[in-house]
Amino acid sequence: MKDSLAPASIPELVDAVRSFERLLPVGGETKPRLCAVNATKLSMLKLRGTLEYEPSEFTFTARAGTPLAEVVQTLAACGQYLPFDPVFVDSGGTLGGAVASNLNGPGRLRFGGIRDFILGARFVEGSGRLLGAGGKVVKNAAGFDLPKFFVGSVGRFGVLTELTFKVFPAAAGTLTLKLAAKDMAAAARILIEAARSRWEPDALEIPAGDCSVLLRLAGPSAAIEQIAADILSRFPGEKLNSADADRAWSNIREFHWTHSTGPLVKVPVTPLSFPDLLKALEPVDRLRVHISGGGNAAYVSMPSAEQFPLFNKALAGLSLPGVSLRGEVPAWVGKQPRAQIADAVKRALDPQNRFPSLDE
Repeated sequence: MKDSLAPASIPELVDAVRSFERLLPVGGETKPRLCAVNATKLSMLKLRGTLEYEPSEFTFTARAGTPLAEVVQTLAACGQYLPFDPVFVDSGGTLGGAVASNLNGPGRLRFGGIRDFILGARFVEGSGRLLGAGGKVVKNAAGFDLPKFFVGSVGRFGVLTELTFKVFPAAAGTLTLKLAAKDMAAAARILIEAARSRWEPDALEIPAGDCSVLLRLAGPSAAIEQIAADILSRFPGEKLNSADADRAWSNIREFHWTHSTGPLVKVPVTPLSFPDLLKALEPVDRLRVHISGGGNAAYVSMPSAEQFPLFNKALAGLSLPGVSLRGEVPAWVGKQPRAQIADAVKRALDPQNRFPSLDE
């Protein structure tokens, strides 16, 4: 990794892009493996702050380097929030980093992920031009929906400078249940039944090292109490008090459950397929696996890179892809599907290949 730059204005950022042959925009570096490529780091931390916020319109616009903690606090002061439940908020994650990594928290289950809430973006492309795409209002259908291509792009298309999101009113109350399951197959059945039910859970997670299911309800207190009673009549479990619930969800969002060192890999799964993944990973020692998003994502933490070859073999055997967030291992794991349109967008926005390729 080469030295880093930290532009304090958009003109400085444009000059940097035009002056350096290989660049990678970075934020709080809470997903360090995504930043570990042979390029000069372009820190966005000085390009921060909310530019526009219209609570009555349920939209806000902020610089890409704005800490997620600042965004969450600003929205909460007006009784609003980001329903995709951003991760690494307390760890220093930024708004641009959330978009670039496409990491969603437990709240993605009910209302969708980052891609469903981004409305517009401004960015500097590989030739050094400052461009804009999308809009700043919810009812905007003009043009190619380019901002969505930046979701999960990990800095390969350009440097995000400004982002616009739609937001939701915060729920009147929440209630968390811990539902017991004898094994992962039983936990998977709970996820599937709960997701299809009339209960409309706000989050469904299986914590690492446990077969239990954390189910969060959100809404008016009286209503969610009745729904909770209905759920507990169907599945064995218990209500968590507010302190235990807050601790559990913070542990998930901030990835406190992971090994302090070693690789952390995200693997897309389904509620039907993740038990097969867990079975295939049984020969790998000391793994910690968290199932998120109602069974649609698995996060695998290893104590060291020594476990990675066996993990990678298991992933290949199931034809599953993965992306590494931490650790000295390949960034892209397993079979990586990629639509041809992604290559076309890369060529259009970065013809001089100033940013890393889609394979790095």
